[in-house]
Amino acid sequence: MRRSNFALRLQPSLLEELRKTAELEGVAVNQLINVAVAEKVSALRTEEYFRERGRRANRAETLRILDRAGKGNAPMPGDEIPPELKRSRRKAAKGADSAASQRQTKKAARRG
Repeated sequence: MRRSNFALRLQPSLLEELRKTAELEGVAVNQLINVAVAEKVSALRTEEYFRERGRRANRAETLRILDRAGKGNAPMPGDEIPPELKRSRRKAAKGADSAASQRQTKKAARRG
């Protein structure tokens, strides 16, 4: 691997935090900087990748595929929703219905 030197100017407070973090992680400051830069570059590239994929997407085709998904296929063993999740989904749906009902009541009151 080819190495290069780069003079990096950091604010003293940031440098101190960098040193503390490197010590807590048990790595050299240089290694921590390399990992942090690699993670940031990766995140930016990933964001751009998904942005580009989104530009090429065919929304109508995607919706057609999703509409077709699962039709004609009976659930397989293991597809069941666990009972503890069924209860929490019902509560969440009930709460959402209640909130929607309250918003509609407020809108009607403002119009009336």
